Amino acid sequence: MRIGLIGTGRIGAFHAETLAGLPAVTGVVVHDADERSARAVADRIGATRAADLDGLLGSGVDGVVIAAPTFAHAELILAAARAGLPVFCEKPVAGTLQETDAVLAALDGTGVPLHIGFQRRFDAGYLAVREAVADGRLGWTHTLRACTSDPAPPHAGYIPGSGGIFRDCSVHDYDIVRWVTGREVVEVYATGANRGEEFFAAAGDVDTGVTLLTLDDGTLATCTATRYNGAGYDVRLEVCGSRGTLVAGLTDHSPLTSAEGAAWPAGTPHPGFMERFLDAYRAELSAFTEVVAGTRPSPCTGRDARAALAVADAATRSRAEGRPVRLATVAA
Repeated sequence: MRIGLIGTGRIGAFHAETLAGLPAVTGVVVHDADERSARAVADRIGATRAADLDGLLGSGVDGVVIAAPTFAHAELILAAARAGLPVFCEKPVAGTLQETDAVLAALDGTGVPLHIGFQRRFDAGYLAVREAVADGRLGWTHTLRACTSDPAPPHAGYIPGSGGIFRDCSVHDYDIVRWVTGREVVEVYATGANRGEEFFAAAGDVDTGVTLLTLDDGTLATCTATRYNGAGYDVRLEVCGSRGTLVAGLTDHSPLTSAEGAAWPAGTPHPGFMERFLDAYRAELSAFTEVVAGTRPSPCTGRDARAALAVADAATRSRAEGRPVRLATVAA
């Protein structure tokens, strides 16, 4: 099959190389508004470059991968759907719940599958935790602890358009909590702080955030996020049950140091998300080729992405208003 790729920035270039290496993919067609970027990626992987969006959609591709900036997602998803092409899109579907609903409503009845990029669903550790919850090995769950910790902040220009730390970072944790437990979030209580660069506060954001989620069966989940984890990139999920606890992301690469002097973990911390989730990103796009082939349904639908965004919206409101927020008041 031939796959079209829209957006050749950092993650787009990475996806292009991944697609080019998948056995099911016989060709890649790339497009980016930055012609130099698109040309460089195309030359590096031996792909075809389309001069514009119409050129890409009309080039005989069998599916489309969208790695463009968030503001363009909705328009690009709909354009690909109008062409009858299965779509993989990096999160989110759109910047707001209202826009997301409009996109999903437009897709209803078209038969065009939409696969949203929450790559943690394809990480071996998270998969193992989900299986342990499902088969009852952990007993009934009572607490989940999720963390997303970047080693250093992005550049100042990124923050105003990021949607804030809850929509940009913690949304991955919100999605994985739903996916691992099979439960829905009913209430959110969030707070945040700024101890670092002033540009976070200037954009109305925080550099560190904490969210407490209450799930519909009474399970509690804490999700922490920070832009300043100097020890290294750290993404983990602890699931604590009545019979046992299991942790995803606790490996020799975990940027942790024992106060008691234990020698483990002893490896080198991952520098960032691409290295930490290298295998998951590959598995994610391999799964999309199966979606394109019609041999599996979307493993992360637009409805799933909407649910995670609703939690992020509730967290943003909770921090601003200093109170718990019921999901029913933002997700309807």
